[in-house]
Amino acid sequence: MAGPSLRPHVHWAQRHRQIFLRVELSDVRNPDITITDNVLHFRAQGHGAKGDNIYEFEIEFLEPVEPKPVCRVTQRQLNITVQKKESNWWERLTKQEKRPLFLAPDFDRWLDESDAEMELKEKEEEKINKMKIESRVPKDPFKHLKKGYLIMYNLVQFLGFSWIFVNMTVRLFILGKDSFYDTFHTISDMMYFCQTLALMEIMNSLIGLVRSPLIPSVVQIFGRNFVLFVILGSLEEMQSKPVVFFIFYFWSITELFRYPYYMLSCIGIEWKPLTWLRYTVWIPLYPLGGLSEAVCIVQSIPIFSETGKFSLGLPNPLNVTIQFPFVLQIYLIALFLGIFVNFRHLYKQRKQHLGPKKRKMK
Repeated sequence: MAGPSLRPHVHWAQRHRQIFLRVELSDVRNPDITITDNVLHFRAQGHGAKGDNIYEFEIEFLEPVEPKPVCRVTQRQLNITVQKKESNWWERLTKQEKRPLFLAPDFDRWLDESDAEMELKEKEEEKINKMKIESRVPKDPFKHLKKGYLIMYNLVQFLGFSWIFVNMTVRLFILGKDSFYDTFHTISDMMYFCQTLALMEIMNSLIGLVRSPLIPSVVQIFGRNFVLFVILGSLEEMQSKPVVFFIFYFWSITELFRYPYYMLSCIGIEWKPLTWLRYTVWIPLYPLGGLSEAVCIVQSIPIFSETGKFSLGLPNPLNVTIQFPFVLQIYLIALFLGIFVNFRHLYKQRKQHLGPKKRKMK
């Protein structure tokens, strides 16, 4: 035969609009908290006055309340907030006049009616003052124009990189490895367009149109454009290399998630799967893209050495020539430093958007 149910110690306090309950249970597991017919039903496993057991209780409220309590579990206790249906002060918590033995006032949060009215008045005054301050801040007359520009920019970039990705994927399935060798001649015009347009991201950051930090944008955009225009664009011998396929493919996959995320952010929409993809796919793709760029630079060094292209002879008694292959070797070091800078920046962003949040349960 089952024994009487165990009841935890419960402390309560009120405001004009809320009821606060503090349940003295630690290490709470599997809490089941509902309100039906104005009665709160509680059942949970936890460590209370009778050790680690299942505890339960019921409270029939004096006046009507909303049926959706908000609960917050901590290591030492469980807090429940219940909204009153009407803003007023109750003379007691329960419908029955005699207070249940497990229930006691929460003196840490207890206020008399006059004190609670003063607190409510202060909150309303604070809200009014905040509205007054916000009304004094001049509104940006170009706000909608800026938002429209950012939406169009991100949409165009998304469509451009989508075209690149789809085109390369279809060609890969149809032609197989043969598609590696003519990627540049097929895709370069669209990639030139997208990467030239990407320079606007630096301008957007400079004039404060977006809150993105300037240095990571400069590192990524100038790094890509250096590979695209200086190395691939100037050396026909490099344009038929398989590494071009991998560079373009890794770039395009990354942008397939970045630009839609920014576009939706402009209109205040956050789609959680897209947010996760935007701050996760870069983890394998960014190092792979950087490695592909490094391979491209290494493969171009012998060609630049043979042709002498972009090497600069200085008119001086020593007849010193600045060899462009040497510049590329220095750039390789800068490339990996840039990858580290951007990797660190992206990791901080991922932690900010996908990091752990306070545990709440409704």
